[in-house]
Amino acid sequence: MTATTGTTHAEAAQPTRWIRWLLVAVHISVVSWPVAFTILSSEASSSHPDPVSPVLAGLAVLALQLWHSLAVAAGRRPRGGLWTFLALAVLAYLPMLWFGAENWLLASVMLVASAPMVFRGRTGLVVAAAIAVLMGTVNATVYAGLTPPVRTSYVMLEGINALGIVGTLGAALYGSARLVRVLDELHAARTELAELAVGRERLRISRDLHDLLGQSLSAIALKGDLAIRLLRSDTGAARGEIESLATVARDALRGVRAVARDEHMVSLPDELDGAAVLLSAAGISARIDADVAGLTPPAAQTFAWALREGVANVLRHSEARICSITAARQNGTLRLEIVNDGAGPPGGGGRGLAGLAERAHALSGTVTAGLTDTDRFRLLVTIPEEGGAP
Repeated sequence: MTATTGTTHAEAAQPTRWIRWLLVAVHISVVSWPVAFTILSSEASSSHPDPVSPVLAGLAVLALQLWHSLAVAAGRRPRGGLWTFLALAVLAYLPMLWFGAENWLLASVMLVASAPMVFRGRTGLVVAAAIAVLMGTVNATVYAGLTPPVRTSYVMLEGINALGIVGTLGAALYGSARLVRVLDELHAARTELAELAVGRERLRISRDLHDLLGQSLSAIALKGDLAIRLLRSDTGAARGEIESLATVARDALRGVRAVARDEHMVSLPDELDGAAVLLSAAGISARIDADVAGLTPPAAQTFAWALREGVANVLRHSEARICSITAARQNGTLRLEIVNDGAGPPGGGGRGLAGLAERAHALSGTVTAGLTDTDRFRLLVTIPEEGGAP
């Protein structure tokens, strides 16, 4: 079971795998900015004609940042995060001595993004904010040292601009990594919900088939035995029972098809009439007193399934001579009670009663079943009247 679940979760991650490639593409685009600025600035000034150094530094920054981001996308902290963060800080600041602070400034975006990935809680946010402020200050210092001097307002504007860009891009990179994780979790949740829906549908079909076929097969067996007994003494009556048996079989087949489409409906009046016929054919005296007027369809359906299950159990598991069926309202509660004599010793709980309990529970009702004395068995289904009547 564990292996199956693991396989399911791995399969659930497949549709979102392309998101990780998009995450990598976003990181490449951001890292390419300081590399491009450095190369273009060097070509313009001829002070750093070699483009290999900024490219290699950029690749190292990209590798470290992806180590952090992909770990967060997988739902875990990056291993050795403190050391990789320190290495990333060296690659973000040290190259400024050769490439120029104004060119390599955007490499600090990776530090802002990595801080909350590596450090826990508020510490990560504080470190990220401090880095963004530091980069704003560095950029303002660069413009303050220009010759000829520029206005103070312009220096402040450039500092705020750098702070905003570094902070925003860093938050965007962190958010993109978290987004991948959220999408994975969402897809896994949707997969689990689909599996639960399939499981519920299987239980419904199992329950409905059990409840449907239990009485139908009991009726077929009963009518078959009766037809065999009548063959020697009353051929016409035997023929009638065989024809009735075929009708029951066809009804069961239609019911099975309807269950598969979740369209199967049972009628409480029809089930009461059918119960009287089956009990009489089995030589059981049926005493039926049912007030079924004004029931909502869900309550009527539940009572109909309960009647079908109860009568099937009487036919299969007892040597009853008398069976009483009562449906009534009592103290704000709808009650269906089936009592028969000739009950055998109690056995284990069957799937039929469990399915019936599920139906009653859906209407806030209850099901109780058991011996009342030495050989009398009672099945009682109760439903609050507000749930079962208009």
